[in-house]
Amino acid sequence: METGSPHDMGTTDTPDVPGTADAPGLPETADVSAADGGAEPVWRALPPGLLTMRRLLLVVWLGLLTLATALVPGLLAGPAWGAFAVLPLALLLCGWVMLERNWRSWRYAERADDLLISRGVLWHEETVVPYGRMQLVEVTSGPVERHFGLASVQLHTAAAATDATIPGLDPAEAERLRDRLTELGEARSAGL
Repeated sequence: METGSPHDMGTTDTPDVPGTADAPGLPETADVSAADGGAEPVWRALPPGLLTMRRLLLVVWLGLLTLATALVPGLLAGPAWGAFAVLPLALLLCGWVMLERNWRSWRYAERADDLLISRGVLWHEETVVPYGRMQLVEVTSGPVERHFGLASVQLHTAAAATDATIPGLDPAEAERLRDRLTELGEARSAGL
């Protein structure tokens, strides 16, 4: 794991190890390197409403594609061609499982000097966002997210290529996190 100094921000891409972040029943804490004094951050998972929303969107879009793939060739070329509807249906089933693995892989932890965001199923990516590097923290919520009672926190930093997002939070938690990160960012950047 690459933690970096409080003035650096980085992400690491490493292959995911089976039985780690995407495994059910994981403890809510994880070890951190000795550079952080051996403290264990408290990892927070995303709420299950995000998984529900994503699965509903998957069913709607691939359900419509399955229906179109069955009807159009079936009516124009004969019923045997309607069997092509099996392909989007297989994608729907595969996507159902992959969405849960992706949802389980997302988590975040607030530490004394930075925010950790961890995600990834095949390639595990961990982003370290030092509070002093944050320039803007905003809460966004589109119409579908609002329907499911969710909001996202978008972190804008000094390097635009390393901005970070935490999707699918409860609106109260998103606002609390925004306020806390803004307060800590202002306190840390005042010393620069």
